[in-house]
Amino acid sequence: MKLIKNKNRERFEQHNFLGIGIEAVTYDDLYALVDGWIEDKARRSHHIAVINTYCIMSALTNDRLKGIYSKADLISPDGRPFVYWMRLFMRRKVDQFDASSVLIKLAEKAEEKNYTFYLYGGHPDVVRRMKENLERDYPYIKILGHKSPPFKALTENEDQRICEEINRLKPDIICVGLGTPKQDYWIDAHIEKIRGAVFVPSGAIFDFFGGRVKRAPKWISKMGLEWLYRLFSKDFKRLWYRYTVLNLLFLWYFLLQNFRIKNFPVRRDIRT
Repeated sequence: MKLIKNKNRERFEQHNFLGIGIEAVTYDDLYALVDGWIEDKARRSHHIAVINTYCIMSALTNDRLKGIYSKADLISPDGRPFVYWMRLFMRRKVDQFDASSVLIKLAEKAEEKNYTFYLYGGHPDVVRRMKENLERDYPYIKILGHKSPPFKALTENEDQRICEEINRLKPDIICVGLGTPKQDYWIDAHIEKIRGAVFVPSGAIFDFFGGRVKRAPKWISKMGLEWLYRLFSKDFKRLWYRYTVLNLLFLWYFLLQNFRIKNFPVRRDIRT
């Protein structure tokens, strides 16, 4: 686990992708971090940010979102092109931290570590099927509870009841599937209210594990083309702008950054 120090805190080595400092991290690093984070259930919870192109492009025009990513406890690379770039230019071992792989890796490790889980988000039928499918694929997994929030703003009392339920159950891993940026806002608002857990923004994996959307074959994912497979799925209308226009804009800005024509300084916030 190679850490570097800055004036705020220790961090893994980072590469600047348009102002987001993505860390060169592996799953072995993650397991060590999670073990330390969940050791004390009275502490604040921790946030694993899984950063893809859409996250970066959203953060360019959303200062609140950029601040949430910058103070996450781990800022990990979701997109495989990020992983290849960091391996090539940082000469570091880096793993891809897409939300599906993060959940699968933690579920597999739960057989040894006894991690416990809570699922928050998705349609009621989807989150129920997700729980059933995870329990089928990983018979040893302990999913302590699940909640599909209503499609409206929660009242203070409703939100408090949810926090009380989760704190009573004391899960180690909370998968939050509300979509970007809603799930990021929810994590930021609850990281102090819910104690001793690790938040994983899970987005589309509720649909994958809940059976609403079929995940790309492994060979497509290994080529870094899962985005193309998803583009031509049933979510085409929602994803076409994200995977065409925003991806092209990202490449353009990244070229400008690397030729030092435009500067995208990394923001460094502190979460105590």
